[in-house]
Amino acid sequence: MQDNTIAIDSNESITRTFWRYAIPSIAAMVVNGLYQVIDGIFVGHYVGYEGLAGINIAWPIIGIIAGLGIMIGMGAGSLLSIYRGEGNNAKAQQTLSSSLWLIALFGALTMLFIHYFGPALLTAQGAIGNTLNFSLDYINVFTWGAGFTIAAGALPMLIRNDDSPNFATGLMILGAVMNIILDYLFIGLFYLGLKGAAIATVISQLTVLIIGVGYFFSARSQIKINKLTFNFAIASKAVTLGASSLCMFLYFSFIVALHNKLFMVYGTSVHVGAFAIIGYLGTMYYLIAEGIASGMQPPVSYYFGSKQIDKIKATVVLALKIILISGVVSVVLLNMYPETVISLFSKNDPLLLAETQNGLRLHLFALYLDGFIFLASVYFMAVNQGGKALTISIGNMLIQLPFLYFLPQWLGVDGIWLSVPISNIVLTLIVAPLLWRDIQRSSQKHSELITNMAS
Repeated sequence: MQDNTIAIDSNESITRTFWRYAIPSIAAMVVNGLYQVIDGIFVGHYVGYEGLAGINIAWPIIGIIAGLGIMIGMGAGSLLSIYRGEGNNAKAQQTLSSSLWLIALFGALTMLFIHYFGPALLTAQGAIGNTLNFSLDYINVFTWGAGFTIAAGALPMLIRNDDSPNFATGLMILGAVMNIILDYLFIGLFYLGLKGAAIATVISQLTVLIIGVGYFFSARSQIKINKLTFNFAIASKAVTLGASSLCMFLYFSFIVALHNKLFMVYGTSVHVGAFAIIGYLGTMYYLIAEGIASGMQPPVSYYFGSKQIDKIKATVVLALKIILISGVVSVVLLNMYPETVISLFSKNDPLLLAETQNGLRLHLFALYLDGFIFLASVYFMAVNQGGKALTISIGNMLIQLPFLYFLPQWLGVDGIWLSVPISNIVLTLIVAPLLWRDIQRSSQKHSELITNMAS
């Protein structure tokens, strides 16, 4: 049987170590994002712009659920790597078992949340008529499947931090392929619309849950589950560390919901449908950037735990270069071939095409800054500075508000499109010096320590 584990070798080059984690992480993120993108492609072609609007209005709720899974996966995963770097296997085992309890707990809470508050959150975004009905069809499925969504987000990250990123990636690919097949079956053949899209997603995520839990009881796993104990202190630390990742999803959910509301006020459901398509296109870069940043996390956490501070700076600089270059390339390609990429999500609808092209040009011109902001948040989480990571995530949300309040009043629909990129420019001017100073300070302390030891 092929060995899918990858261990961090302190003598291996930084670049090689980074890519051994980044490539599976990028693939895992892109594959995971295909759940939403594939849903959008099928809904756009078989239901139309009202279906796209419906799924986009439902997304803020689903985004919160997905964020809980990423919070557990990133927080507990960071602790796993830190404890492994310290050689503390007992705490690593307690972290793993506590994370499984967190998945179950948050799964139960979110199912109750959707049942009681889901419809009100849809209408608060301005959903009416067919758009509201489509959204209800989508979220109602998650009243029983929300826990599977959380598990599907968390478990591959835990497996990756158990030094099996290839297995984690393969698991996510399996789930995505199942989702594509089931989307075609439920939407294309059975014409179940958004309800079918949600059922396909939940079944695929249930499969990931079953195989993911089974992995930690298998011989392949390095961190074994001896007892399903719950350590409150470790669980709290995992939630604290991962809270910045949850805030990123809360940010996206909040911003999407606010955009939906504003588009319904200043425009129509066509604009919401256009926003959905642009969201899918932007998501492909976001996922690559998140994959790069998430792939950076295990080695940075390991280097932090083993006091190899010089390697942290080199790893972060490498990840930053890749994120910025890939972001610029994405912006150029999207503006060179807008009709081609938009046609993936829409039938021949001239009005939807025109609105989407305009939005794409205005909304995504600073796309690469989203990747930088996410990398900065992951860096602080990886070096056990959850407070700074959380501050960046919350700041990313709050800084949008004045722009979303004033620009639509001045520029109408174009002001809505421009709010996010302009606010990202302002936030980057704040976060970039913060990140650089922290890296430089850590390097300086490390150099002073070596000097003192030598003397």
